[in-house]
Amino acid sequence: MTTFLILTIILVLFGIGLLLAEMFLLPGFGVAGVFGLLSLAGAVVIAYLKLTMLWAWAGHVTLAACLLLCIIAIYVFVKSKAMDKMALETKIEGGIDMPSPGKRMEELQK
Repeated sequence: MTTFLILTIILVLFGIGLLLAEMFLLPGFGVAGVFGLLSLAGAVVIAYLKLTMLWAWAGHVTLAACLLLCIIAIYVFVKSKAMDKMALETKIEGGIDMPSPGKRMEELQK
């Protein structure tokens, strides 16, 4: 039973890590996000099927813990200084002149 408990904890932590990496480090919805969701789902399934012999409510606790830990992890990551290091701070000051319907490009270049 403790093997399944350790496996559940590892899957939850691994899934949260992959979801954070997908949201903040890797562009798009890709492999890390899918494996993160599958890892969290696997942890909940293991808790419902195997850990109910330890506690009758183990699956409910694991599901609630997954949701709560995901929310806390996202909140802490956003509030930390890690986002400031990844964000672009370059400001674009220039612009372009777009021709209006009655003007030609040659008139704008003068």
